[in-house]
This record gives sequence, structure tokens and C-alpha cells, in this order.
Amino acid sequence: MIEQSISLDRVEDAAALFGAFDENIRLIEQELDIRVTNRDGALKLAGEAENVMFGERTIRGLLELLTRGEPLNEQNVRYVLQLVRSGNEEKIGELARDVICVTAAGKPIKAKTVGQKHYVEAIRKNVITLGVGPAGTGKTYLAVAQAVSAFRAKEVNRIILTRPAVEAGERLGFLPGDLQSKVDPYLRPLYDALFEMLGPETYQKYVERGNIEVAPLAYMRGRTLDDSFIILDEAQNTSREQMKMFLTRLGFGSKIVITGDITQIDLPRDTASGLKEAMRVLKGVEDIAICRLTAQDVVRHVLVQRIIAAYERDEERHAAANARKPADGKGGKRP
Repeated sequence: MIEQSISLDRVEDAAALFGAFDENIRLIEQELDIRVTNRDGALKLAGEAENVMFGERTIRGLLELLTRGEPLNEQNVRYVLQLVRSGNEEKIGELARDVICVTAAGKPIKAKTVGQKHYVEAIRKNVITLGVGPAGTGKTYLAVAQAVSAFRAKEVNRIILTRPAVEAGERLGFLPGDLQSKVDPYLRPLYDALFEMLGPETYQKYVERGNIEVAPLAYMRGRTLDDSFIILDEAQNTSREQMKMFLTRLGFGSKIVITGDITQIDLPRDTASGLKEAMRVLKGVEDIAICRLTAQDVVRHVLVQRIIAAYERDEERHAAANARKPADGKGGKRP
């Protein structure tokens, strides 16, 4: 057992660091099996040497976020812990820097993980960006934020959001209403993000003017899209032909972001995913970036990270079991 001291320059830093009902410090204590107390303007960390070292680096990283005006919560405390444990605490300085845009309610939107920061930078620097990763990594949300930022800066004249209306175990025909009513549920995540960024009234105004369009992928055929910021969401559910059709809609002065999760493909088994094909075919093409987000970039509830990790472990077990199966399936040796 050792004890380490960290001095605090400001009393308010201690309050923000500990969090409501000391929830931030309790999380650090629980994850690292250490004890943290606040005495005489300094934090005292007690525990095993390695755990205390991790605790000190975590707390210094969180204090760095506080000096940049970043509020602390369970998500970023856990993320800083991950960076410290993996020996990447120097990357903490990359977080909470650039504001992508500000929502209608005045909330600044920033990248919350290193992976998200690289994704946002790729969108800014490239004409086409493929953002691939599990649920909760902010692929769609950050792409919409970038689109709104470009629109407000008059870098583009239109925002076009689209996604394939692929049925995930349900049937479109059983939904009430006309075609637009049937596909609206598939487009709801895009509506929600735009409502938050712009506010419902501003959003409706731009829709009526034709500055914003939210439509199924099938509506893109035969069009050339100039001066537009175009987002294709749920791209893992496009066919190879649909993806090629979409990519060739690109016009002058436009930018495309394609998002998807290749572990959640709802296509028939005999249909290849257009997103997987695009990742293979477009690798290394100039002005096209492929960003892979991971479970570490999940910014939803911590259970989402655990669920993703559990499924990944299960898929690895299945893959290993299948690799051990004999080729003839009868228990004999492989030829």
C-alpha cells in the first residue's frame, strides 16, 4: 500500500471532479480499487502502487478536461480510465477541443473520444468519408452536426439525408399510410438529429425552401447532387448496385458521408452488403477516407459497450469453432 498526493489549485475543481454525490470519484475508486480523499486542498490516493499510479494519471487527465471547460460525467470518466489503462493518456489532450456546431438549445457538440475526433477530421478533409462502427459511436449524429456546420457556414446549399428502407424482421406493407408514411420510421433518427441541431421551426423552414431533404435511398436514382452535404445512413443495408448508384450521384462542391455497422446487416443472405464492398473497393482512393470506430468510442450507456463486447466474444468463439470443424462435416480429417 502506498499514498500519493495531488494538489488542487481551485476549490471548484474538487467539486466538479468528485461530481454529484461523489459519483465520479466513487467510479474511479471502484474501477481501480483505491481510496481517494480530499484533505487540506489536496487529493490523497491510497492503494496498491500500480492502481494509485493509474488513479493519479486519470485524475490529472480529468483536471485537464475541466480546465478546458468540459463537464465531467460517467461517460468521459470511464473513457479517460480506458485511455490511462491502455497507456494512451497523452491522447486526453486531443479531447474537448473543437466545437463542431451548436444546437438550437445552445449546447456545443464536440467529439467525445479520440476515434470520434479522427472521424470528424476525416469528414472535414475528404470529399467522401465512410464511418463504420457499432451502435452508439456517434456516426450519424456527428455527420449531421458536420452537415449543419457546413450549411451554416454557406459551404453547401443543401443537406440531403438518406437511408435504405430495408425491413429488419418487419414488413413495410403492414404499416399505415402512403409510401412516405411507411418509410418515415426508417428516417426517424435523421429527423431527430436535425431537430436537435436546428430546432423544429427552423428545420421546417429549410425543408419548405428545399435546403433540407430527408428521403429513402431509392429517391436518389437519376440525380446529380451539386453543392450538397449528403449523408447515407445504415449503409450496411445497401446492395452493391445501390451503393454504386449513390456514390455516382456526387456533384461539384458536394461532400458525402456514409455510415453503417457491418455487424447489423438486414439484407437477405445471398445479397452482398454495399458498404462492405465499398470498404474493399475504395480503399486507398484519393479524397476518400474509411474510419473505423470501435466499442471504445461508444458514448451511450456503459452497458452498450459491454453488450457489443459480449457479442464480439461470441462471434469469435463461433468463428473458432467453425474453423475447427472438419471440411466434410462428418468428423473426418480435412483432405
